[in-house]
Amino acid sequence: MVVIREMTITDYDAVIELWRQTESMSLREADSRESIERYLNRNEGLSFVALNEDEVVGAVLVGTDGRRGYLQHLAVSLPLRGQKIGQALVDKSIKALALIGIHKTHLFVHNDNLNAQGFYEMLGWFPRDEVRMYSFNSSMSRNV
Repeated sequence: MVVIREMTITDYDAVIELWRQTESMSLREADSRESIERYLNRNEGLSFVALNEDEVVGAVLVGTDGRRGYLQHLAVSLPLRGQKIGQALVDKSIKALALIGIHKTHLFVHNDNLNAQGFYEMLGWFPRDEVRMYSFNSSMSRNV
């Protein structure tokens, strides 16, 4: 039986390994243990892991800027996909955001990640083609 609980930094090694095994997942220096720990501390109670016994089989990183929610790095172990674990992680995240007054959530999906796009659309998410994302990097590293 899969159990969902809040993600803590002690889950980091298992979660980063799951993310590394997930197709179309972009990992950067911003996904270091230190960065994820800061993120979890700033967004307490919003990110979750799915456990099958003691093994992390799903994870989602979720935060807010105080106005909108941001769902990031949703992943489910390949052999367990199709069992509604991803949906449960998304639902738990949306409910946690709603409890703190955040009722609109955004996420980013690579243009070529059609599986993820289909998954989110099945859950009622909709694409926002009227906006374009821009990024600015103040670091010397291109992998931030």
